[in-house]
Amino acid sequence: MTDETVVSARKLEHLRINIQEDVQFAQVRSGLEQYRFVHQALPDLDLAQLDTTQTLFGRRLRAPLLVSSMTGGAAEAERINRNLAAAAQACGIAMGLGSQRAAIADASLARTYQVRAVAPDILLFANLGAIQLNYGYGLDECRRAVEMVGADALILHLNPLQEAVQDHGNTNWSGLLAKIETVCRTLEKPVIVKEVGFGISADTARMLYAAGVSAIDVAGAGGTSWAAVESRRAPNVELQKLAETFWDWGIPTVASLLQARAAAPTLPLFASGGIRTGIDVAKCLALGATLVGLASPFLKLADISAEATGEGIRALSAQLRVAMFGIGAPNLAALRDTPHLIKLPSP
Repeated sequence: MTDETVVSARKLEHLRINIQEDVQFAQVRSGLEQYRFVHQALPDLDLAQLDTTQTLFGRRLRAPLLVSSMTGGAAEAERINRNLAAAAQACGIAMGLGSQRAAIADASLARTYQVRAVAPDILLFANLGAIQLNYGYGLDECRRAVEMVGADALILHLNPLQEAVQDHGNTNWSGLLAKIETVCRTLEKPVIVKEVGFGISADTARMLYAAGVSAIDVAGAGGTSWAAVESRRAPNVELQKLAETFWDWGIPTVASLLQARAAAPTLPLFASGGIRTGIDVAKCLALGATLVGLASPFLKLADISAEATGEGIRALSAQLRVAMFGIGAPNLAALRDTPHLIKLPSP
């Protein structure tokens, strides 16, 4: 079996596991449950006039929502990506693609990521694993990933824990920061660095900020656990037990967002990991996020249809708007500056 076939087969496995099995964090929560908005019975605004638009990397968004990076590189992934992209286009939100390593290795798989035909106007992020910079990739592959899909920016994702618990994972992470910095300083598009669900610490955020990244997606613990996913596809009992041990590893989303915001106060931050409602979205924005991403909920809707995905996005947007109305925040700037979010006392 070729490397390309192995990667494509892994993508299909990841899809199946995420759609069919429970691989959410078992005990760790995002941390959003520790916060509550203080209701304002006289909001002094018209809900119909409330504004959730913003501009990022030159694209106007109707809501600060992101379809988080999920898939590509397999035939079934093409259908799901097109459903996700069509819904993002209809609703005016951003989208990240799954890792394009498979299509860099096998150009015939590029079509599984190419969504501009159904989503010409969305803020679209290409995606490669940052670790591939330690395994032969360089600026050329980064440019190819962006050009392949007509992306507005490139995501380099960090997944050391996932690599460490999977069969034949890429575990040489030495010297990677300098290579990330080179890409940030020389690629013609913005570079975003994201985790895959274990969170970004203050130290990591500080290093990435100094390296010149244009944004960070903290992707904290509380949603899908990629250690859990890898435990479901482990080829032997030893790797299965290893992955299961780290099922609840990571920094909860809120803690990661706050750490990254303190370390890089002026940098756009994306919050993802366990976001499930528009109230969650509003809390993340009030805690300093620029965009708020969801993966698993959108994946399951996209497996049904683009229409189902669009309905899910519109429901989230409506919930966000009502949450803003409930605290008297007429726009996203007011939400980010609200005094009406409190942390609940510890039990």
